[in-house]
Amino acid sequence: MMALTILILRLAVCILAFPMYLLDFLGLWNWICKQWFPYFLARFTVMYNEQMASKKRELFSNLREFMGPSGKLSLLELGCGTGANFKFYPSGCQVTCVDPNPNFEKFLIKSIAQNPHLQFERFIVAAGENMHQVATGSMDVVVCTLVLCSVKNQEQILQEVRRVLRPVLDPVWYLLFDGCNLTRESWKALEQARFSKLKLQHLQAPLSWELVRPHIYGYAVK
Repeated sequence: MMALTILILRLAVCILAFPMYLLDFLGLWNWICKQWFPYFLARFTVMYNEQMASKKRELFSNLREFMGPSGKLSLLELGCGTGANFKFYPSGCQVTCVDPNPNFEKFLIKSIAQNPHLQFERFIVAAGENMHQVATGSMDVVVCTLVLCSVKNQEQILQEVRRVLRPVLDPVWYLLFDGCNLTRESWKALEQARFSKLKLQHLQAPLSWELVRPHIYGYAVK
């Protein structure tokens, strides 16, 4: 009986979805989606931001730590949508937006007007798998929220993200500061060393240069 019920439900869904499949077969459904989806997302993100505001503030709270040598933060938002994340970015942030749907542009313009603390650079209509318009090593931060679930090739997008991010200063820093490695995750080695007791804390040291603020301190017992 249960199997029959499931079969009937699947058949009903297929019948109801048939117009969408037909439009997709004719090559029209993608065009329709690109037209109405920005309007839907504009409404959805208002509700989503209300419920996720504390999590987003926590997520973006350390963005200033990634400022480049110029003292400015170049941020690329991949799959920017309507600009729902803009209000969580720090003041003076230089924002470049990438989205394959050109119909988001008017919503982005509105979001930028509502967030004058940001410096809007440009809107690039492109898929994340091919962001050739973004120079290699030109971004301090890449933000990607609610995007990877819908892309065609996650691995290719992540390779593009790695390409556009600025390289760290490890090579030069290593030479100037007697072999010091800025990005070494020393706490992981300590955790794997099998001490009978390990107590560590992570903190941001009150130093003037962002690059050396991340510290760990604590103790280990044999």
